[in-house]
Amino acid sequence: MGFAIVALIGILLYSSLEQTQHRYQVCVSFKGGSHCATASGSTYEQAVRAAQEIDCELLSAGRDENMVCLASQPASVTPQK
Repeated sequence: MGFAIVALIGILLYSSLEQTQHRYQVCVSFKGGSHCATASGSTYEQAVRAAQEIDCELLSAGRDENMVCLASQPASVTPQK
């Protein structure tokens, strides 16, 4: 029983660290506004997408604009430590 608990804690710790391996600040310009957000992910793509989703949610008015914003390239992507 004790080994199972230690193994579970180890797996949870490893997966938590693995998910936040990449951290980026992403700046998005959309419809005359701009916003920068920082997010983490287990891959570059996941981290950038998560930050871009934050930016676009704050810059867009409605679902349609949000989808257009998410389809656009970020103005900048900067690695964070």
